[in-house]
Amino acid sequence: MVVAETAKSYYNNNNIKGAVMVELKVRKFGNSLGVVLPKEVISRLNTQDGAPLYLTEAPEGGYRLVPYDPDFETKMTKAEDIMRRYRDTLHVLAQ
Repeated sequence: MVVAETAKSYYNNNNIKGAVMVELKVRKFGNSLGVVLPKEVISRLNTQDGAPLYLTEAPEGGYRLVPYDPDFETKMTKAEDIMRRYRDTLHVLAQ
């Protein structure tokens, strides 16, 4: 999937030692806490107001903020495998 691959390549290339780190401040929003993302981060994540972002645990013990659902790629891989194996059956059913 293009979005997932773009996001993956961004994080694989930019979450290494010596990578740029952006400091975010935790702020109170009503009864909740949140962070404000700078324009540069919003642009690099290719996101916008109201779009979902996913906070996932990283293997090295930290967290990653990604613009795609990591489980979605797994589900799509399985779906593509099923579609490939049952291509003819699905084609007949679609008629």
